[in-house]
Amino acid sequence: MKKLMTLFLLFSTIISFTQEITGDELLEKAIQYHDPNGNWETFKGVLFVSMQTPKKTNRESEINIDIPNQYFSVKASSGENTLIYIVDRDSIGIIFNGDENPSEEILKKNKLSMSRAKRYKNYYTYLYGLPMKLKDKGTIIHQKVEHKIFKGKEYLLLKVTYNKDVGKDTWNFYFDPKTYAMEVYQFFKETKNSGEYILLSGTETINKIKMPKVRAWYYNKGNNYLGTDILYSKK
Repeated sequence: MKKLMTLFLLFSTIISFTQEITGDELLEKAIQYHDPNGNWETFKGVLFVSMQTPKKTNRESEINIDIPNQYFSVKASSGENTLIYIVDRDSIGIIFNGDENPSEEILKKNKLSMSRAKRYKNYYTYLYGLPMKLKDKGTIIHQKVEHKIFKGKEYLLLKVTYNKDVGKDTWNFYFDPKTYAMEVYQFFKETKNSGEYILLSGTETINKIKMPKVRAWYYNKGNNYLGTDILYSKK
């Protein structure tokens, strides 16, 4: 009887330990899976992304990220138009169909602006820098990790919010409980039933960082499909 009690207590301790992983610990395990050599902080590389959206022409993008030199550029081609945004530290350039100084009329017609260039930089460096970007200043890692089933699979769920000066959205990151690979992320805005979720599949290894190859986007409300981004290391 004593042996049975001892085994029961030992089993209970193991189960309790696995359930008590903190948010910080889960994040470290996820980063160890995706970026085991800590290469994101000095990342210099080119990403090729094909964006496929319903009833629209595919958008092909060439994205240059150089974190040490604070340089970012994206060349996006869709149909007959090619846009280039360049953010070089505090300098911003806009090139539209080869014109390095597009008129105010062209900028307005095509919704081009310096603030949009900064948003592109933040968008791409955030998404392709995950989960490493969750170490950035202003990020609040919630320490309670949930076991949650999403689309029929069990995940470890990490909840993330941000300081007010960084962002208002609430993010959920879903990690495989065995490998700690990031397989889903989801964000909610302040309004009810808002936001989107993104299903991640495949792996593209760039500069020894494991990045999700395919990102399929859906609205949280109604599960309506928005589009898919496909990452390539070479074209």
